Amino acid sequence: MPDDITAPKLADWIREFGHLVSVQRDRLNALDAAIGDADHGTNLDRGFRAVTAELDTIPQSDIATLLAHVGNTVVSSVGGAAGPLFGTFFILLGDAVGNDRHLNNERFALGLRAGLAGVVSRGRAEAGDKTMYDALAPAIDAIEATASAQRDLPDVLRAGLRAAESGRDATIAMLARKGRASYLGERSVGHLDPGATSAALLFTAATRTLI
Repeated sequence: MPDDITAPKLADWIREFGHLVSVQRDRLNALDAAIGDADHGTNLDRGFRAVTAELDTIPQSDIATLLAHVGNTVVSSVGGAAGPLFGTFFILLGDAVGNDRHLNNERFALGLRAGLAGVVSRGRAEAGDKTMYDALAPAIDAIEATASAQRDLPDVLRAGLRAAESGRDATIAMLARKGRASYLGERSVGHLDPGATSAALLFTAATRTLI
């Protein structure tokens, strides 16, 4: 089952995401400085350093346990709004797939959809609000559609990445309607959203580690 996703592969996905966040920490802070508190990169980097430090101690036979641990560590270690949002995403992804030891494309898509629902429940975001939702939702839509078309895992994940990056870039023209950026009104237009930018990195990491 070469296309199946296992807990060790998911651990590699989390490690790579943490690495990308660390590499882009200053860029994420700069994006946040334009419309927020200038600490999005620092907060995420701190949280995922904590996650990465613990990954080797977590049993990697149970996907739900792995993702629950990741999510709870993110919630407790990442400051600002990003901690609860990213943390809930991983926890509910794990809850949705339960005790599965191998995820096919459809099961992974189902888990991602549950994670997105958690983000919506926490943040009350909708399309066009200029948040991480604007990268996550198109990516998951694309992953679901490509998986339903019985494409292989590389095609599924690359479709998700393309959609995430397009969604991220679309936030430049958006007026922020959520969070601190919404206080800027029209001045929020013309800036890339840092949350959508970091969310897109999830799919960059996936294409590097899950296939």
